[in-house]
Parts: sequence; C-alpha cells; structure tokens
Amino acid sequence: MSEEAPPEPDRVEGAPHPRETLELIGHAEAEAALLEAYTSGRLHHGWLITGPRGVGKATLAWRMARFLLAQPESTGGADGLFTDAPPAPESLAVPADHPVTRRLAALSESRLFLLRRVIDEERKPPRLKTVITVDEARRLKGFFSMTAADGGRRVVIVDAADELNPNAANALLKLLEEPPEGATLLLVCHQPSRLLPTIRSRCRELRLGTLDGQAMAAAMTAAGVEAGPHAPALAELSSGSVGEAIRLANLGGLELYAELLELFATLPRLDRNKALALAEAAGRRGAETRLDLALRLIDLFLARLARSGISGPPAQEAGPGEAALMARLSPDTRAARAWAQAQEELGARARHARAVNLDPAGLVLDMVLRIEATAAPLAAA
Repeated sequence: MSEEAPPEPDRVEGAPHPRETLELIGHAEAEAALLEAYTSGRLHHGWLITGPRGVGKATLAWRMARFLLAQPESTGGADGLFTDAPPAPESLAVPADHPVTRRLAALSESRLFLLRRVIDEERKPPRLKTVITVDEARRLKGFFSMTAADGGRRVVIVDAADELNPNAANALLKLLEEPPEGATLLLVCHQPSRLLPTIRSRCRELRLGTLDGQAMAAAMTAAGVEAGPHAPALAELSSGSVGEAIRLANLGGLELYAELLELFATLPRLDRNKALALAEAAGRRGAETRLDLALRLIDLFLARLARSGISGPPAQEAGPGEAALMARLSPDTRAARAWAQAQEELGARARHARAVNLDPAGLVLDMVLRIEATAAPLAAA
C-alpha cells in the first residue's frame, strides 16, 4: 500500500498546485512588468508578489521561475559579439514538455529552492508547522553553495513570506542585502504589513488584483474546475480569489449561501425550523468543514449587508434574491452601522467559541438568533 503524500501548505485542496498550473489568468500587467525587466537587463534580484489570498500570486511566481530557468545561457565570445542574439521572448510561457517544466513539476530542479512550511515530525501525529522556521531559511546558504559551481541563474520561491518567523525573516533579509550572483528571489505575500520593512524595501513589489466573473471562469477552468454559469456568483463570494472560489465550489458554498439567504429572507421573524435545520447540519459530528464554511458565509452575508446600506444592493448577486433581501434589510446608513456592529460582535464570538470548543450547533443557532435581534428594531423603525 503506497504512503499518502504529505500535505502541502501552498496547495488549494481540490486544485492543481501552482507549479502545475501553466496558465495565469487576469494578470497581464504583472507578467508584462516581469518580462520587461528581464528583456531590458534590469531584472531586480528580489520581487514581492502581493495581493489577496488565492488570486494567482504563487502561480505567477512559479511561472516566472519556470521562465527564468528555461532561458538559454549566453554562448560565444564576450558579450555574445560573435553570435546572433536569440530573439527576445514575448511572454513568460514555457511549453509543458520543456525539461524545466517537468523538473519543476516534480520538484527535482536543482536550480530552484522552495522555502515554505514543512512537516513537524516531532508532533504526534505529524502536521505542518505554523511558521517557516529559521532552520529552513538557513538551508538557503547550502543551496547557493552547492549550485555556485554550476553558474547560471538560480531562483528561490518563498511561499508565503508572511509566514516567516522573526529569525527566518532576518536570515532571508541577509540574502536580500547581499544576493548571490544570478539569484532571483520571488516572495509570495498575502499580508505585506507583516513583513520587516527592510525586506519590503529591498524588493520590487508586484500587486495582483482580484478577478472578475469572466476571468474567474477562465481561471477555474484552467485549474480543472468548471464553474459554468456560477462563475460570477463565485467571484462575488470569494471576493475575486480563485483559490477561495475553488474551495467554495468543492465544498458546496453556493448552495449553503442560498440556504442562508432563504433563512434570512424570513426576517425580521426567523423561520425557527429552517434555523434549527441549519444549526443541526453544521453541528453534526464530523461536519467541521461545513461549520467553518457556515461561519465564513454568515460573516460574509453581514459584511455585504453593511455595504449595501452605504452603497446600495450588490449589482452582482451571490445568490438568488440577494439584492432584494439586502435592499429590504439594509436600506440606509443607520442599518449599515447596525449590521457592521453585528458582524464585528458575532465574528469575535465565533472565534472565541471555536477556540474553547463550544457546541457548534448551539453556536450557529445563537448567531442566527442574534441576527434576528438586530433585524427586529430596524424593521420597526
């Protein structure tokens, strides 16, 4: 019986790893910036790739690494004076059958170092560490020592840089301050504010935006997940993050959000039977994933309610009847403030309840009843 593959911290469950995704959707400007820096001979040694979680930052980092490592080395006399220079590349694309593509997919490329969280073998059962430790960061010194004799370009991908512990961050900073010749460091970062300012100052930043419905559909198809007509709704629920959209599609997020909308459509007096059914489904033994999803979607519903009171109902619905429901429950700024406060209070309650392992069914039921209590005075006004 074959052993189960260890979990990878930088993989979205149910989707290919970014190193296996050859196409990047919706970030042409970022790709163009990298390509222009390379073709002009001004490729910075450190790149900080930022943006919301799941929008394609890691896919861009692997695409750039694949491109750099696939470029031919200069040949002929000094500065290539006696040979025709190869044509400048027009994109970062590298064919699927290229040796570098295959080696990167297999994690067997000797000129690439992947710095990420690893399995803590001392824990029983073993599990992923919560941070990137200094021991992992110190392995970079050995990587550059072993590859120095080979010459040529070397690439480091850090995924994610905001998971570095303080000592690991300082070790990486030393490398950014005195980068080895031919080294390019690609730092994937979800929350740049968590990085050392000195790390940020030594990198050129590329910020990726969120995806719209059309780009979302294309990105999910490229990842092997067909969104079909649900792509716009998934783009709304995921805030334009393809990684989150894939999670929602795989976990039935659209269906659960539709259930929530159906329940909250009975406000200001909740349908008790629907509320109990929702709570019992989220509280069943072994339903931790559904519980987490329900809490996340309730929080999202409240956030969208608050936003609706300020800027109007959403132009793109995330579920059937959502716009009309939000127009009714949150018609003005007074309602928006009430829903924003409810979101803050219920979010804190949910985090506390999860930390102390309160009864999940009771938690969900309490949250929907508190939402009812918020809606009642607004309806009476």
